[in-house]
Amino acid sequence: MTAKTTTPIPESSDPSPAEPTPTEPKAVELSSQADAGSESAPEKIKKPKRTLFERAEAFISNLSTRNNFWNRVCSMIWLPYAFRSGITMQSDASTYRATLPFRRFNKNWYNAMAGAALLGNSEIAGGNYVFAVCGGDYTVVCKHLEYKFLRPCHGPAEYRMTPLDDIEALVAKGSEFNISVRMDIVQVLVPMSEQKLKEEAELVGDKPAKPKRVGRCTATFHVTPKAHHKAKKTRGSEKK
Repeated sequence: MTAKTTTPIPESSDPSPAEPTPTEPKAVELSSQADAGSESAPEKIKKPKRTLFERAEAFISNLSTRNNFWNRVCSMIWLPYAFRSGITMQSDASTYRATLPFRRFNKNWYNAMAGAALLGNSEIAGGNYVFAVCGGDYTVVCKHLEYKFLRPCHGPAEYRMTPLDDIEALVAKGSEFNISVRMDIVQVLVPMSEQKLKEEAELVGDKPAKPKRVGRCTATFHVTPKAHHKAKKTRGSEKK
């Protein structure tokens, strides 16, 4: 009889990695879908509820920038200097202007527009422009004002605003910021004098006269959301 011999099979020292279970790729897909869904749908931040006084203040602020009638009514109560000077605001799709009438309140002793009237109303004109863009949920304070007098003004003055920064992008951020506005102040020709100058130019053969620039102003305003003021008051009361 012959004995059968068996040769043992040596075990490999480097075992092959275990195959993943069929449930693992599904879990990865679900987690990736959940991450993608969270990125596409960010959480909405709820604004704090405003009090009745804050809602009324925002309503009046927006009303003051609606048209010249409501701007005059609000100026009569909260800004008497602007009401007495008679400054009015005009705007269209591309420009924003403010006109200061040539009246006795704004004149000096030699029948020209007073420098104090031109200087003081430049802050009002620039502030109204910034306030009209930002809306009633912001406060606007003038930080720096620089005015250069070029020539006497013997008629109505018009302020033509040009922002030096992208004010709409700054407002979209929702935080406080500084904005600089350049204003070119020109003497507006009244309709009768403008027509007379045109007729004289046609007779002589020259071009009609253009409005003269009487000054240039650069104003810097600090704009703060009213919610920031409320948060500061709340922190101050908590510390006390």
